[in-house]
Amino acid sequence: MTRLIVWRHGNTDWNAKHRVQGQTDVSLNELGHQQAVEAAALLVRFKPGAIVSSDLRRAADTAAALSAVTGLEVSTDERLRERYFGLWEGLTMTEVAERRPDEYARWTRGEDVIGGDVETLDDLGKRVGSALIDAAGLVPSGGTVVVATHGAGARSGLGHLLGWPREQLRTWRALQNCHWVELTHDTSRGWQLAAYNVGVFSDRPVPPPV
Repeated sequence: MTRLIVWRHGNTDWNAKHRVQGQTDVSLNELGHQQAVEAAALLVRFKPGAIVSSDLRRAADTAAALSAVTGLEVSTDERLRERYFGLWEGLTMTEVAERRPDEYARWTRGEDVIGGDVETLDDLGKRVGSALIDAAGLVPSGGTVVVATHGAGARSGLGHLLGWPREQLRTWRALQNCHWVELTHDTSRGWQLAAYNVGVFSDRPVPPPV
């Protein structure tokens, strides 16, 4: 049974200010680096055989914390980048609502944004989902791969991987900074969701120390 861990990056100053990051290359802040180190101390217990990351710095630097405790090199894949939010990037969500109300209304309803050059959810899901499948293929059956990526990208990519409709994905709470999703795969059942939003301050289980 193959295990896939989809890990959101640590905190950034734009996260803290509720700014839309998208594919703008924002770095981790001090808290984000600390979160990555603390999360890596838990993720190492899964004994990963490979680490793959978005090439944006906030994800790559998060992955580097796990690399430091496993000795594994991090491979990057630009398909794991966050959703491209076009003209929204750099704005707070309050500013988006004020300046682009029609687009914001569609976003809050879970619909594709018309205007603003925002990537469609279907394109996002296919892009990230294909990268997740390729990442899972880097280890033999029974191995574990950790993928460092982004919140919106993770949601849509996982939905594509699991074959879940958009309406079902809207029932998921947002993936917190430096928290992760665990999936397993076997030939009889395919992909299954094992755990969601797991992290240092979570009450969900992680493997015991070895």
